[in-house]
Amino acid sequence: MRGRKLSGWLGVLCCAALGLTMLQAGSVAHGQRRGGRGEGGRQQQQEILGTVVGVGGRFGGRTAPFRLIVNRYSSAEEVQQLNSAMQSGGQDELLRVLTRMDAGRISVGNGVGVDANAIISVPEADGTKIVVLFQRNIDFYELRYGTRSQDYRFGYAEIFLRRRGNSEGTFIPAAKVRLRDGNNWEVEDFGVFPARLMGLQLRGGGAR
Repeated sequence: MRGRKLSGWLGVLCCAALGLTMLQAGSVAHGQRRGGRGEGGRQQQQEILGTVVGVGGRFGGRTAPFRLIVNRYSSAEEVQQLNSAMQSGGQDELLRVLTRMDAGRISVGNGVGVDANAIISVPEADGTKIVVLFQRNIDFYELRYGTRSQDYRFGYAEIFLRRRGNSEGTFIPAAKVRLRDGNNWEVEDFGVFPARLMGLQLRGGGAR
């Protein structure tokens, strides 16, 4: 298996078996909390719905419903906490800090899903990029047999909502996250091609 650094959105969708993608976390201050507001300035809940499409391996070509519930967007301060955790303690400290956060819920298939610990909104020229980082469930088989996948403790989704045209993204069910060059997030996929997120639609407060 091998990986490579990616500089753009299309590269994320075509990455190799150990896929790497970059997020400029420092830009989040301009994109945070872009949801609609209800009475008293409270953010209204949003949903992003679509389809997960497997790209390669045993899940290649399979599809499943995708749902992201956004209760709030992570603040620039929270993103800085995640950066500091990676700098000071790596994956262990990142997991400890991340699990104290709760921004929404993410699910693939028909189950209830898991907490979406961090949901980060970043403005783009023709829309909005949304990055989701969460603690994934490690199953009994991984723990019992000490598989290498248990070192990949995070789930990761990168969504691009376009003002015009199709909205799509990438979903990585098992990932490692590291910092490169100060504030770049480098995401490493565990041995499979990232799945594609297709036909994404935003519903709820702030939807256009």
